[in-house]
Amino acid sequence: MAGIESGAARQPEEDVLFITRDFAAPRELVFKAWTEPERVMRWWGPKGFTAPVCKIDLRPGGVSFSCMRAPDGKEYWGQGVYLEIVEPERIVCTDTFADEKGNPVSPRQYGMSPDWPEEAVIEVTFEEHDGKTKFTLHHYPIKPGPDRDMCRQGWNESLDKLADYLRSCAQ
Repeated sequence: MAGIESGAARQPEEDVLFITRDFAAPRELVFKAWTEPERVMRWWGPKGFTAPVCKIDLRPGGVSFSCMRAPDGKEYWGQGVYLEIVEPERIVCTDTFADEKGNPVSPRQYGMSPDWPEEAVIEVTFEEHDGKTKFTLHHYPIKPGPDRDMCRQGWNESLDKLADYLRSCAQ
């Protein structure tokens, strides 16, 4: 990964949502959990949400498309375009809200404030240390405020579900 500059480093620090986690699983497994649809569907979304749809074309220029279904049945569709993939070290992709056909829609359609960007970027890195994985996420530009707080909570709940999924793989 040497020599790769993070786009997050070029953003105002206050506009970057930053999360790091340590997973008790090898990097290759954590990477697969992020890139194989049947695995992503097992953990994607906040607590109580399901992921009934997940399509991934894992290549630069390829598209990811997914649905998170809330406990009340409301569906949240999203799509992104992969900008960079360094297997099993790094993924960079765009992040936009979408309709069920994959067409980008305004974040306002999903109740987000006017401060929420039409398109964001997600950068994730996977670093192996003694059979465990240090995971780092940068999501930007996400301005401070209630939407970012909700986004952070959603990411943390999703990552809790990912940790549970990874533990189940070890059994």
